[in-house]
Amino acid sequence: MKRRPSLDVASAIGLPAGVAVVMLAQALEGGSLRSLWQPTAALVVFGGTLGALLLSYPFEALQRTGKALWEAFTGSSEALEATIARLVAYAHQSRRKGVMGLEPEIDRAPEAFLRSALTLVVDGTAAETTRHILDIESQSRREWAELPAEVLETGAGYTPTLGILGAVLGLIHVMESLSEPSRLGAGIAVAFVATVYGVATANLILLPLATKLRMRARRSGLYRDIVVEGIVVLQEGLHPRLIEQKLYGFLTAANTDVQRRRAA
Repeated sequence: MKRRPSLDVASAIGLPAGVAVVMLAQALEGGSLRSLWQPTAALVVFGGTLGALLLSYPFEALQRTGKALWEAFTGSSEALEATIARLVAYAHQSRRKGVMGLEPEIDRAPEAFLRSALTLVVDGTAAETTRHILDIESQSRREWAELPAEVLETGAGYTPTLGILGAVLGLIHVMESLSEPSRLGAGIAVAFVATVYGVATANLILLPLATKLRMRARRSGLYRDIVVEGIVVLQEGLHPRLIEQKLYGFLTAANTDVQRRRAA
């Protein structure tokens, strides 16, 4: 049964919290929050970034990025422990009934990659060929899963530069209005707010979201690695207890790697 998506609370809190910090700092300094709303600056930074991304990537890539962000906030991801338990159950079933006994499980599998793996087993594909086919598919899926993070990182490179462009445009407006002091404030506001938009968007929104999507891509890759290894050793006739022990080794290695990155 397909799990219902649930809201990722950390993401839902983290994104507005970053924006709120900037607004709080503005308020603590005695500034008006209304001064942070500059449509001209927003047009230069956000409109310019969107235009640059449309020029850099096919529209399909931007659609994929939007879908990946939705999935990131709904928190739908593969449960690795449940996947291991499922693969061990397949191994028990295969020992009792043979690999053809797994045919009914193809339609019950919750995910397309696992269905592909089970189909190869039922079709009698050699273990080495199974690994080769699934590795190719996994690598293709990995590259596709990492594309949205690349798009966001590219956007994070554009926004600060466009913020500087907005600042220059604002200063040009100021220089043209030196004879009219009443218009100087608006030009200076556009200049500085554009820089704030560019730097804040890159560092508080785009780069954190890109990091989150890369982590999800790694987790999906780990899921596929577990499926590939579990299916191949099942074909090789390894005892289910040893299969379980081997597959849990993937989780131990992944947790160790996460702790190492945090320590660094």
